[in-house]
Amino acid sequence: MEIERPDLSQVAPEVVAYIEALEAELAQCPDDQPERAPIPQEPPTTINVISLSHHGRAKRTPRHFYGRQRRAGMGVFDLETTPPDFPAHLALADEEGYLLLVSNHGRAFRLPVTALVETPVRAAGSPALGSLSLRENEQIAGILPADGGKYLVMVSQRGWVQRVRDGYLGKSLINGMSFHNVKDGGLITAVCWSNGDGDLFIATRQGKGIRFRESQASERGGLGLRVELGDEVAAVTAVYPHSRVFMITHDGKGTVRQMETFAANKAPGAGGKAVMKTEKLIGALTVNDGDDLFIISQLGKIIRFPADDVPAKEGAVQGVNCMALRNDEVTAVTIAKGS
Repeated sequence: MEIERPDLSQVAPEVVAYIEALEAELAQCPDDQPERAPIPQEPPTTINVISLSHHGRAKRTPRHFYGRQRRAGMGVFDLETTPPDFPAHLALADEEGYLLLVSNHGRAFRLPVTALVETPVRAAGSPALGSLSLRENEQIAGILPADGGKYLVMVSQRGWVQRVRDGYLGKSLINGMSFHNVKDGGLITAVCWSNGDGDLFIATRQGKGIRFRESQASERGGLGLRVELGDEVAAVTAVYPHSRVFMITHDGKGTVRQMETFAANKAPGAGGKAVMKTEKLIGALTVNDGDDLFIISQLGKIIRFPADDVPAKEGAVQGVNCMALRNDEVTAVTIAKGS
């Protein structure tokens, strides 16, 4: 039986977007079959997709329940939040391992993956940060699987780079230990793991970037990128001369930038060069053949697709559609390494 669609002209845009997304999902379901649980498209794995909201609600779901789609698809609903809260971070980690959470004050916390509630793909999640004793106005700036490299790299909004050896972040870490002075370049806005033998690539919200030898960044901290007024650092990732970096904007546009055509600076601390045409870059990650990308939106939709679907470019471009958005925007991205 068909039901006449009511007039939605007076309904809030975010509600209309939610209704349209539901309609798109229903259109893909046969009318004569009941709705069924998602069928895994890969062998069962202990790797979990972890989503965390701005206000600290989190959930984890085994990765194999997220089916691959084509680039620019609608995605599926994942973490349910209530405005003004929204999904803010994505990570992948083994359920038997630990997460490393870094706050915007530069404090580090280790948390067992199993401390987060395991749920189906679509779920509200549970409060997850109560045990961390965050300070007033302190927020999580990044989530990484613990023990993911030899150095934790933190970059502040004004381009100050700090490196921390992995030995300080292991099982002996005292939760809440501080590794950054906010007087140096402001709050932390980007983190990544590195092996210490390559380069660092830093990108800002307005699509400016720099690449330089990581060994030139002092462990005590120093200026990595001179950030223009009105801009701030959005992402950092470890690279090599042959690396490719995926970048995604708030409106779902993505590109892969080849580092061999983005010359490294002789030293850190210079102004950025154009790496992507955007006013709101969300994230940047080093990608390899066979990797999958996971992108989550403000309304809690998540999409998984092969990174190889995004064409590599030599210069600064606007990017191609990576996720279909309707009155929505991308908030976070993470990567699943290919086997």
